[in-house]
Amino acid sequence: MIVGIGVDLVDIARFERTIARTPRLLGRLFSPAEQALKPRSLAARYAAKEALIKALGGSDGVHWTDIEVTREQSGRPWFALSGSTAAVVADRGIETLHLSMSHDAGFAVAYVVADGAGTPAAGAGGAAA
Repeated sequence: MIVGIGVDLVDIARFERTIARTPRLLGRLFSPAEQALKPRSLAARYAAKEALIKALGGSDGVHWTDIEVTREQSGRPWFALSGSTAAVVADRGIETLHLSMSHDAGFAVAYVVADGAGTPAAGAGGAAA
């Protein structure tokens, strides 16, 4: 059963300007492994984390650095969750998180589907702006 769905779109140039103005954001938003990536990949990961929060129905108990977007050997992206964020996902009965990301034409997009036996998150049928 789908517990939640989230989508997010990031303007890569705007994201780069924000990081340039406030470099400390890198440490607040990304794991050390993620911080080494190119800005367009960071923008896609930012979108993925935002989409996950939307699929969960909100950010209560979720911490950005507890969410790492990594890749399987095949190249497929997935979430490596830890800390309170992993607990929130488990508490909501979510068994699988499906993630798709892309970047092109100056934008990065991510789509998340939370699947499991849990109860749907508040507002989980639509994407928050």
